[in-house]
Order: sequence, then structure tokens, then C-alpha cells
Amino acid sequence: MSILGKLFGKKKESSNAIEERNMFNLEMDDIVTFDLEDYKVVGKINYNDHGFKWHAYQLQGTHKTLWLSVEMDDELNLGMYEKIKLPLQEPIPKQIEYNGTTYYLDESGTANVSGVGRSENLSGTTCNYFDYMDDEEEKFLSVEKWGSELEVSTGYTIEEFELKIIASK
Repeated sequence: MSILGKLFGKKKESSNAIEERNMFNLEMDDIVTFDLEDYKVVGKINYNDHGFKWHAYQLQGTHKTLWLSVEMDDELNLGMYEKIKLPLQEPIPKQIEYNGTTYYLDESGTANVSGVGRSENLSGTTCNYFDYMDDEEEKFLSVEKWGSELEVSTGYTIEEFELKIIASK
């Protein structure tokens, strides 16, 4: 190659190129901005219920932790959830009252789970899940049974444009 070719020729692409992020490939330490606050991705749970797959990203903010639920079911469905303290016992009811809202059982099942980051210890486990919604299908309640422990979260649907992603590397 001539000297001019070396000076003005194409540069080789860096092998350290940052992959453009989307809802399915967020990585640990990426930053997700939601509702004017920045959250760091610190965990990811992958669920698989007989081939139907979805993900939950654990987002750590300055004052709270949120869970971003991502699933593709004919179209992209996103939800933002926050854990709550709600004393539930088995059997899991078909209807739950919380903060003046009645939630009705929409679907339930068992999923095989793998995890990354803070959720890494969940890999190889199973989770029983119970998904609820209110009458208007605007508010959601999620109950997950991990062994003998029940975790409850409330959430609502969000749109992809409400999130801004900054890749960490």
C-alpha cells in the first residue's frame, strides 16, 4: 500500500465496537434512563416456560430498585415493576386487593430460570409465577414463588420510547 493509501485509507474496524443495545441485549452496568432517573443494570433473569421466553432486568437507582420486564408476544411488551410487601399465603388466590385496586389472575405457570449479575444464583432453578391485572388492564401484580418464598411486585406497561439506554462498554 502506498504512503497516501496508508494515510487516507480505510481504518480497520475496532474489535471493541459497542453493540447497539435494545430491550433484549442489555448488559450488566448499562445505564437505563426512565422517568428522568438513571438506573444501572445489575441483574437479569431469563424465564422460559415451555419455549415462551421473557426477561426481567434489575435496575438499581439512587433511591430504589426497579424491574424492567421484556417479552415478545406478537409485539414488544414492556413493564416496569417494583417489589412490595404483601403478605400472601398459599394457595395463591385468584383475586388480590392492594392499595384500593383489585387484581385478577390472568395467567400462571412454571418457568425454568437462568440469571446474570445479582441474579446469577438463580440459574438452574424454577419459578412458579402468577400474573394479575386490574379491570382496565393498566396495573399489574406479579407473584413469584422461589422455593418457599413468595415475592410480589406491582407494575404497569411502558413504551420503548420512555427508556434511554447508554451502553457501558
